[in-house]
Amino acid sequence: MIAVLIAVAVAFTAAVLGTPFLIRLLRKKGIGQQIRDDGPITHPHEAKAGTPTMGGIAIIAAAFLGYLVTHVRTDAIKFADTAIALWVVIIGLGAIGFLDDYLGVRRARNLGLRKRGKTAGILIVGLLFALVAIKLVNVTTNLSVARVMDVDLGTVGWVLWAVFVVYAVANAVNITDGLDGLAAGSATLVFAAFVVIAFTQFRHPEVYDLIAAGSIDLAVVAASLMGACVGFLWWNAPPARVFMGDTGALALGGAMAGMALLTNTHLLLPVIGGLYVLETASVIAQVIAFRGFGRRVLRMSPIHHHFEILGWPESTIIVRFWIFAGFSMALGLGFFYADFLRIPGVIE
Repeated sequence: MIAVLIAVAVAFTAAVLGTPFLIRLLRKKGIGQQIRDDGPITHPHEAKAGTPTMGGIAIIAAAFLGYLVTHVRTDAIKFADTAIALWVVIIGLGAIGFLDDYLGVRRARNLGLRKRGKTAGILIVGLLFALVAIKLVNVTTNLSVARVMDVDLGTVGWVLWAVFVVYAVANAVNITDGLDGLAAGSATLVFAAFVVIAFTQFRHPEVYDLIAAGSIDLAVVAASLMGACVGFLWWNAPPARVFMGDTGALALGGAMAGMALLTNTHLLLPVIGGLYVLETASVIAQVIAFRGFGRRVLRMSPIHHHFEILGWPESTIIVRFWIFAGFSMALGLGFFYADFLRIPGVIE
């Protein structure tokens, strides 16, 4: 538990103190967000235009620093293959997002990478993560909710499943990152849930059939990301002084997907990250309704823009969506704990 607390504290401090330096550097380089003018008329386009983006660099750097310091200060925590696999997807997707953000600024339009290039990059990183998880971590190829199920996907099937999960979650978080602090605040809650899940698995390796060192290292990564997100939120809260950009959104989405796959909670992730499911479903529903029936189910998608058009203040939407994210996180942990209590021998 001390290792988890150190990771949170160091990552939080690094993000709070380091983000202002990043903001000044980004402003000096002229790296500001290009705001598309096809958003809600109530969205403060002019006020947000030019706000430094690529703030996800601060999140990734602060989290990695928290992770490293924890291992230096705590002899009992060893570098585990599970965490190495997780950092592969975090840094890999962060790099894809960085390239997308950079090209968007350089071309002076909010487009960045072409859709095919971005998709290919995410899929390649997802495949690399899946292969590392199979070869290095020797992860189970079974489907799982809170524990492993009797549905074995096989090596090829699990790799394809893992790539899909990484791609889906990375894009879901990216879609959600449309209002100041929305993605950072909701991600904090998701990583808090994974701290509890990974630490519980560490304390009960005989139940979850995981290597104790591997699960505690995952808890440290989750704690580092949680602390980094909170520290970044200090500067990203409305009105935001910096945006995380695709650099942060893709990295955080990849981290969530990797956490779920490595802790064997694949099918529990849609509950824990219920807000991302809602945001993505709103986009899918809008596309199907418009292309199939020529009608819109929302004033605008994703759904947070729908409420903007209805006249809700941005801060109101953010707080209410955080509440929804908190409820989803609590529900997911509730399912995990309920399953834990059902395990024979847990309650004597």
